[in-house]
Amino acid sequence: MYDEMCLDTFLAQQEKLFREPVAESREEAEEFLSDCFATICKNLKEVRAYFKEEGADIAGMSSEELAEQAEVFALPDGRYLIVEA
Repeated sequence: MYDEMCLDTFLAQQEKLFREPVAESREEAEEFLSDCFATICKNLKEVRAYFKEEGADIAGMSSEELAEQAEVFALPDGRYLIVEA
């Protein structure tokens, strides 16, 4: 479900969301992301829609602020991985 880019990005940046690593391999990362129902969004517009649907108070938040949220991981190809734990 999660491609190598998602897994590698999460592994490299997981400590922005967690104090300690929750995964040390791609396999562990995939299992963790599946367990917490991580979502992949094509762009920031989809990220904004996701948070609105979840009932998050993001009114007045710029796209840059949204992208900087701890649970939002920017992928090298322009997509975003959202991990709510």
